[in-house]
Amino acid sequence: MSSDTLWETAEKPPSADMESTVASLKQFASAGRGPWHHLPDSDWNDWRWQLKNRVTTLEQLERLLPSLTPAERAGAILARSKLAMAITPYFFNLIDPANPECPIRRQVIPRADETEVAPWEMADPCGEDSHSPVPGLVHRYPDRVLFLVTDRCAAYCRYCTRSRLVSNATGYDFHPDFDRQLAYIAAHPEIRDVLLSGGDPLLFTDEKLEYLLTRLRAIPHVEFVRIGTRIPVFLPQRITPELCAMLRQFHPLFISIHSNHPRELTTEVRAALALLADAGIPLGNQSVLLRHVNDDKAIMRAHVQKLLMCRVRPYYVYQCDLITGSAHLRTSVKTGLEIMQSLRGHTTGYAIPQFVIDAPGGGGKVPINPEYVLSHNHDRVVIRNFEGRVFEYPEAPDGTPIAEATGSRFVSHEAV
Repeated sequence: MSSDTLWETAEKPPSADMESTVASLKQFASAGRGPWHHLPDSDWNDWRWQLKNRVTTLEQLERLLPSLTPAERAGAILARSKLAMAITPYFFNLIDPANPECPIRRQVIPRADETEVAPWEMADPCGEDSHSPVPGLVHRYPDRVLFLVTDRCAAYCRYCTRSRLVSNATGYDFHPDFDRQLAYIAAHPEIRDVLLSGGDPLLFTDEKLEYLLTRLRAIPHVEFVRIGTRIPVFLPQRITPELCAMLRQFHPLFISIHSNHPRELTTEVRAALALLADAGIPLGNQSVLLRHVNDDKAIMRAHVQKLLMCRVRPYYVYQCDLITGSAHLRTSVKTGLEIMQSLRGHTTGYAIPQFVIDAPGGGGKVPINPEYVLSHNHDRVVIRNFEGRVFEYPEAPDGTPIAEATGSRFVSHEAV
């Protein structure tokens, strides 16, 4: 199936046959090369070439995307002082040039809407700076830390929670100090879990990343390490056998990728993820719920099922953070709950992520779920299933079924 065919399938309205939509979207497409179709394989498949030739200017956009809208043109100019624009040629070729509302396009091409700021929006919506004991380290949860290693990414998402920091467009002047960050971790034995993020840690050379992982592994109480990255989606060429051979030295090592739409999961991405999975690295995915990108039941189901085909477990779906200038990309929590409810019972539990809101100001991740417990008292729990049928389950003081009970029983009325 070509990328164009995959796109047409993905754009079926929610009223279309969902099963056929999901089945069609399970196919994988190649990103192609578009304007770079004459390029030698040796260049196209070189991740350093991809980085060097990113789309970063209005002039490039106008040449490569003749359908550029006035709002996008204004956004590209304004991006120089907010969050830099950068799109790898590989990822750029997933854009539908004929559709201004293309879900890939909305994620990476700036718009003038980014200048509209609501009163409740914040530069640091997750309160990371207020939980930072040393520069570049966030210690919000008792047993784990967020270790920010760089302010650079292969491409820049327009809804980035750290737009104040990444790309240095706002003059944040981010300079991580690995010695201080590592010293803090070593001095706090309660820290058992370290998440490397940024920016994107996989932009480091193999040698630099190996050095950092080696130093972390030398700290006895660090039980496992995680890497948060969008490199497999933005720059699958970076995932090489050599990188994977290096990473497998540091198990238990987990990687969380970031994909939002089934169109992002191409044959190139699947191959990159297979290399990581074959190296024994558990893979999870974190999505952000975005307006006109994945705020659709059929698209979300297709996406999570396609992730499983890539050997990636859907992990989180985030309600879009209250980042400054992101209102045009945020959808309602109600929509998110409806999407999550549409997954339960209609696909395997492995495919169902946890919907969360990162509580504004630094409250951490709060799970948000459809209501399945209708009531709960000292002797029973009343629950509904995905079909809306209602059941009673007998409760006992210690939480186990009472001796006389034979199990759950059906209550002959439908959920209200």
